[in-house]
Amino acid sequence: MEKMTCPPDFRCPISMEIMKDPVTIVTGVSYERKNIEKWFFVYNKKTCPTTMQCVESFDMTPNHTLKRLILAWKETLVAPASTSSSMTQPLIKHDEMVSLFTALESSPFKVSSMKKIRAIVELGDETKSDFIRSGGVEAVVGMLINQFDNSDFVSFQACEEALGILHLLPLSKQDEKSFQLISQPDPMRSIAIILQRGSAEARLYAITIFRKIAKTSFNWNPLIEDQGIDLFKSLLELVYDGICNKASSYALEILFEILSSSKKSRLKAIEAGAICILIELLPDSNRSKSEKMLLLIKLLCESPEGRMAMVDHSLGIPVISKTLLQVSNLATKLGVKILWQVCNFHPTERVLEEMLMHGAVKKMVTLLHLEGRLSSTKKKVLEMLKMHCNSWKRHQCFPCDLKDYLGVK
Repeated sequence: MEKMTCPPDFRCPISMEIMKDPVTIVTGVSYERKNIEKWFFVYNKKTCPTTMQCVESFDMTPNHTLKRLILAWKETLVAPASTSSSMTQPLIKHDEMVSLFTALESSPFKVSSMKKIRAIVELGDETKSDFIRSGGVEAVVGMLINQFDNSDFVSFQACEEALGILHLLPLSKQDEKSFQLISQPDPMRSIAIILQRGSAEARLYAITIFRKIAKTSFNWNPLIEDQGIDLFKSLLELVYDGICNKASSYALEILFEILSSSKKSRLKAIEAGAICILIELLPDSNRSKSEKMLLLIKLLCESPEGRMAMVDHSLGIPVISKTLLQVSNLATKLGVKILWQVCNFHPTERVLEEMLMHGAVKKMVTLLHLEGRLSSTKKKVLEMLKMHCNSWKRHQCFPCDLKDYLGVK
């Protein structure tokens, strides 16, 4: 109910959550105080997240009027049904929605027209279906492609508003027509560029659309060939910023879909700095994100370039070693696979010493004593211990009982 009827201006453009302490910055846009403070003072951004205008002053003015409006709106949610129903705005008629479609091409007020269309689509599933049946997807996608060739700010803003509509649609194979329209090269290229250069809100729309498309076994290769390393940089930037958890999580999912389906794309991701970013974020990530990041690191370490980037990073081996037995069974399995790849193909003296010094060897020994769990993982652990015990046994911290177990002196 709240998600369907909440006025868009009540949501913070950064987190898309309803604001509790709205403040207005010099560009006139209001944000949740903690989010915009993080944007300016933690991530050292010097732009307005919505307009992408450079700002010279970081002053914030409490928006008391907006705060009162939000509180008043929340009170209506708990009012009796008869009261709320009388206050609900009437549904826009079908012919009014169609007239907005037809006016898109000729109207100079494309941004306001797109906002009106979005307001209709947000009314519920019935209006979404009517939007699709009435040719709304064709109209919005057509405008997205045509306007993107213009270089002015208003045209770009209209394209962002178009994504604000399209991200509301299911975009599944069941709705094949809409999926086919949006997944064509030109619309996908426009979405990818907005992901790189758009406002924080528009980038969330773009990543949401990409995530829905990724669930349909979409072939990403044409888009990767067109956008190259820039596509991976924009996805990794969303992961690294962490200013919107939803966008960050979606970006990780899309990276997995792309990298798991194309080995060639992994080289571009490595070149974009994927290993470095994932390693640095891993220690402070929750369980779900840690597992996704480890899965990506495992995929990237299947290539020589990925393994080299992994061992060259000063935190590579220490961070992976720390995840063993600390996060989850899945994280432990993935961590062992990553170390196994490194040990098999890049067993330098420094790598082996770091595994020992940062506890990886000790934790692998512990894994051998866990009954009935991680059997395939145990095999990899045993293989690593047998393969490199001659290097590790020279150190005092190598377990004596393991020497007897492995049959080494």
